[in-house]
Amino acid sequence: MADAAPGGFEPATGDGPPPAHGAAAARARAAEVRTAYEGLLTMRRILAGGAAAAEGPDAFPVPAPWERQRMPRAVALVLEAAGFAPSALDAAGGRAATGYRVQPGEGPERVEVSWVGPPGGGAAAAEEERLSEEERLSACAEVLGRHGWECLLYRGPRRRRFLEVEPRR
Repeated sequence: MADAAPGGFEPATGDGPPPAHGAAAARARAAEVRTAYEGLLTMRRILAGGAAAAEGPDAFPVPAPWERQRMPRAVALVLEAAGFAPSALDAAGGRAATGYRVQPGEGPERVEVSWVGPPGGGAAAAEEERLSEEERLSACAEVLGRHGWECLLYRGPRRRRFLEVEPRR
């Protein structure tokens, strides 16, 4: 995304390149995600005046102003930190992996989360998968809900489901 510093951390929205291969690359990415996620929780704690008795996202149930200004990035960070796999694009711009995709929604302060994959990759035939598209999106909604996001599940074009996500007020 355009608001990241050159070479800085960017959460996976599902529209980026596939992750680098190898154990070392996976460990490095996990450390970056963990640091960014801890920063998000620290920001919420500071803005809440440090008054919460509990730790974790439940302690600060409303997204911070930074999250509201960069909603696709904030939602993608929460999903990636929770261990959901993002989709990815190959060099030609085609889907290369099945996973979540976060994109701006219709209207201000809305994003959409969908579960997408390569053509013929099985994302559309969710009923045959171990976890259906709806179950995966419901799991995403549960995690996002604990982080102060309200999620509604919709059925869009070609009967594909997606979440409409907006900040809790």
